[in-house]
Amino acid sequence: MDAKQVVDLLYWRDVKTTGVVFGAALLLLLSLTVCSIVSVCSYIGLALLSVTICFRIYKGILQAIQKSDDGHPFKQFLDQEVALSEDSVHKYGDVVLAKLNKAICDLRRLFLVQDLVDSIKFAVLMWILTYVGGLFNGLTLLILTLIGAFSCPIVYEKHQAPIDHYVALINNHIQDVVGKIQAKVPGMKRKVE
Repeated sequence: MDAKQVVDLLYWRDVKTTGVVFGAALLLLLSLTVCSIVSVCSYIGLALLSVTICFRIYKGILQAIQKSDDGHPFKQFLDQEVALSEDSVHKYGDVVLAKLNKAICDLRRLFLVQDLVDSIKFAVLMWILTYVGGLFNGLTLLILTLIGAFSCPIVYEKHQAPIDHYVALINNHIQDVVGKIQAKVPGMKRKVE
């Protein structure tokens, strides 16, 4: 999928496709809250296998009754190439490697306090995440993220002006508070390079 298809999906441009993707993903995550990932994958595999076996038997019986020679019902899918190309593996592997290396460098910079202000912001974020982790587990956060990813863009698109106004007010207030704190605490002022 390219970026345009993802944006179209999140903005509900094709309601049927978005509904199927959102529903399937939400059902999968909700299933994972009840069963382990091994059980969920096994149940999904069994359901798909049951459908394909029943369809294959149905088509076989239909061919025997009608005395037709249609062949295997999934022949077109069996003939398709499904292997990954080396170029795509290298392309995406290089992208993942670059992002992983950048994340490692950023974490090293934050944990070894290259910039005191950034490290303190990171510490505050980690402290906030301890409370978030106490309230929600990772799966609940994934479910909330999925719901937010499919609802926030469309809500923002419909109510963009008031949302932008209030976000600007909040951002200005936060910048004022951070500026006051940096002015009062020694060593907190950012060095201009």
